[in-house]
Amino acid sequence: METRVAVMSMIVENSDTVETLNGLLHEYGQYIIGRMGIPYRARDINIISIAIDAPQDTISALAGRIGSLSGVSVKTAFSNQKGGTA
Repeated sequence: METRVAVMSMIVENSDTVETLNGLLHEYGQYIIGRMGIPYRARDINIISIAIDAPQDTISALAGRIGSLSGVSVKTAFSNQKGGTA
């Protein structure tokens, strides 16, 4: 199946969701190229970015599941390049 490269950015404002979010990222770990997490203690939020190479449906499913978590915002930017296999 054709894959896309994307960057997903998340703002976590509810620390109660961190464990669930980490579980989701672990579930999709086979597709994740890299991850960066920044705790912003001055505002009591966490900023997380992941680079992912997966079928577009898989990326959209992950974004939807993350977006449904309370206190979590997510945005995804896709590369125009297509190719590879998952």
